[in-house]
Amino acid sequence: MAEAEEQETGSLEESTDESEEEESEEEPKLKYERLSNGVTEILQKDAASCMTVHDKFLALGTHYGKVYLLDVQGNITQKFDVVQVFGLYSGEEFHETFDCPIKIIAVHPHFVRSSCKQFVTGGKKLLLFERSWMNRWKSAILHEGEGNIRSVKWRGHLIAWANNMGVKIFDIISKQRITNVPRDDISLRPDMYPCSLCWKDNVTLIIGWGTSVKICSVKERHASEMRDLPSRYVEIVSQFETEFYISGLAPLCDQLVVLSYVKEISEKTEREYCARPRLDIIQPLSETCEEISSDALTVRGFQENECRDYHLEYSEGESLFYIVSPRDVVVAKERDQDDHIDWLLEKKKYEEALMAAEISQKNIKRHKILDIGLAYINHLVERGDYDIAARKCQKILGKNAALWEYEVYKFKEIGQLKAISPYLPRGDPVLKPLIYEMILHEFLESDYEGFATLIREWPGDLYNNSVIVQAVRDHLKKDSQNKTLLKTLAELYTYDKNYGNALEIYLTLRHKDVFQLIHKHNLFSSIKDKIVLLMDFDSEKAVDMLLDNEDKISIKKVVEELEDRPELQHVYLHKLFKRDHHKGQRYHEKQISLYAEYDRPNLLPFLRDSTHCPLEKALEICQQRNFVEETVYLLSRMGNSRSALKMIMEELHDVDKAIEFAKEQDDGELWEDLILYSIDKPPFITGLLNNIGTHVDPILLIHRIKEGMEIPNLRDSLVKILQDYNLQILLREGCKKILVADSLSLLKKMHRTQMKGVLVDEENICESCLSPILPSDAAKPFSVVVFHCRHMFHKECLPMPSMNSAAQFCNICSAKNRGPGSAILEMKK
Repeated sequence: MAEAEEQETGSLEESTDESEEEESEEEPKLKYERLSNGVTEILQKDAASCMTVHDKFLALGTHYGKVYLLDVQGNITQKFDVVQVFGLYSGEEFHETFDCPIKIIAVHPHFVRSSCKQFVTGGKKLLLFERSWMNRWKSAILHEGEGNIRSVKWRGHLIAWANNMGVKIFDIISKQRITNVPRDDISLRPDMYPCSLCWKDNVTLIIGWGTSVKICSVKERHASEMRDLPSRYVEIVSQFETEFYISGLAPLCDQLVVLSYVKEISEKTEREYCARPRLDIIQPLSETCEEISSDALTVRGFQENECRDYHLEYSEGESLFYIVSPRDVVVAKERDQDDHIDWLLEKKKYEEALMAAEISQKNIKRHKILDIGLAYINHLVERGDYDIAARKCQKILGKNAALWEYEVYKFKEIGQLKAISPYLPRGDPVLKPLIYEMILHEFLESDYEGFATLIREWPGDLYNNSVIVQAVRDHLKKDSQNKTLLKTLAELYTYDKNYGNALEIYLTLRHKDVFQLIHKHNLFSSIKDKIVLLMDFDSEKAVDMLLDNEDKISIKKVVEELEDRPELQHVYLHKLFKRDHHKGQRYHEKQISLYAEYDRPNLLPFLRDSTHCPLEKALEICQQRNFVEETVYLLSRMGNSRSALKMIMEELHDVDKAIEFAKEQDDGELWEDLILYSIDKPPFITGLLNNIGTHVDPILLIHRIKEGMEIPNLRDSLVKILQDYNLQILLREGCKKILVADSLSLLKKMHRTQMKGVLVDEENICESCLSPILPSDAAKPFSVVVFHCRHMFHKECLPMPSMNSAAQFCNICSAKNRGPGSAILEMKK
């Protein structure tokens, strides 16, 4: 019967509006399940009227006055027929029959303590029972006369209850009632729309009545305000209206869980009917609230229920909420990470589900990261996002080779091997060679460039190289000039250490990697007969490589190979000469012709730097080709400076160069020849007048100029000569002044030095006789001569001055050619 009813009512949790459910992307905050087992058995015979929760036990009251003690799975552990206080973990109990119906009961929160053996019952009046010192129970009336008491909540030292008139709070310590909160809507019958109470903490009471919610805070009254008033008072900190009638309240952190009774009007009959109850999570504000989530619950028999038939209880610290109706008990729980992942998977948000699982992998119990990842890959493949699916394989499949191979075959079945190829593992793990070969064959059939890219990127040991080489050869039979395939084949040959075939292909293709291949695999013995091909491809790189490896390919061998290509021979020998002027000296004679033919600008530098070049041969070649500058240099180097100067003047007609040449040679006869040649050429005279001043007396040139000869810029040239002369005079005078000043300064310094006294003591000796300069007997007369060089002599030890000069000189300094060292002091006693 219960199963049939559940099927009739549909799913337990539904949105209020089916169209909104389809469009909603908001994740529910709670999940729901029915309490079955014993609860189902009870509610088939009776109807639930109330419930309370403590620890891991539930107490369910029914309309027939029965009370069942249940565990959290809904199994019955005990049954009571009267009001009874029963110890769950002790043998104590209290039971009594009352003369009027009991609507509600509440036990002191710390009832287990001996000092807190108290509970209250509510009916027509509110009774407080407490155990006296004789272990007897006594009762006291806390309140009566305002109708039935249908709700009581005890927290700490405060008892809150609701009757027909409003809500009261009693302080069990001061034995005072501290407030009265009247109900707002007196039009609602209190028995049909009862008040809902819950304590958020020891001083915060939440009241729900009708459609109104009030949050009350119990505060201490200031001592100056007390007088005859209670020590505490209540302040309403928040008050707002809800859309539906409130059947129950429970705190959830700083939010509220509200069980609402809903009435709606049928569109067909326009009659009011009972809709599914709603469980809302709201965020209270000062004068309103914000809805966080809302669920419509399909409880059994909801069409027949009233507002008073629903109750909401909660288990503190566990976020468990029990929705009680006459024929059903539903447990609402906060959703955990497994539930969150379930919802994400249901909404096909696989990436978010995978991320949530990775973050909370220690807390999830029903899901595995790998399973979610595989489901995500399948979803992407079904959606056609093959590239994204392939990319995710790297992260999801990790190092699981079996899974990688399985996914590769799946991609093959849908014709998307190319999509997964960039992401295949290449190291740890390594898949079967067949997997890589299968992908390479796929590219070889349709995409040569992609095939070449994979060959470059994949290590050669991932696949059977010979199989792929044969496949490429087969394709080259159809397209033998395909450069991409040829280059790829060369790379495959390289992986297979078949460097000769690889080098041949690279040279045919003129590929830049040919030099790297030669260096890397030391293929110099293979290129001795391919030097011309290498030079034709890139002469600069080829020459550098050949010169760097002279020990492997000799200079002689290279020159012989290039004999038929003199232009390439010149490039090689020129680079060799630049590196070392002496290494290729045997080819310097040959190089003269090569420079003359292919590189004249470098001929003159070569002639200047080479010491092994035959000058006669060079002169012959330069004269044959009429290379004036080179001929001039060779003539001057061979000592024929006059012929060189004559060629400059007669062939080049360059007076400046002739003057420069004469300056370099610094030969008077050359200057004479230059003047004689220039004397009848006015432009040459001008050049000489401008430059000759510092080497030859300009008067010699001026005297030889014929009268009446018109010389361009003569005045300027003469002015320059005079200026140069004046400059020389000024320089001499300046130097003279500096010398005089320096001489005077040094003379004064010497005079000051010579005027200084000289210390003579017992440690000094005569430089001639080597005995102490001062006598041991101070009373004995003595005579000492001290020179400026600080050498000291007894006067009798010095030789007599000559007749030509009366001056005396230091014998030591005179002998060493260090100056005369004339005497500066004569001491006598």
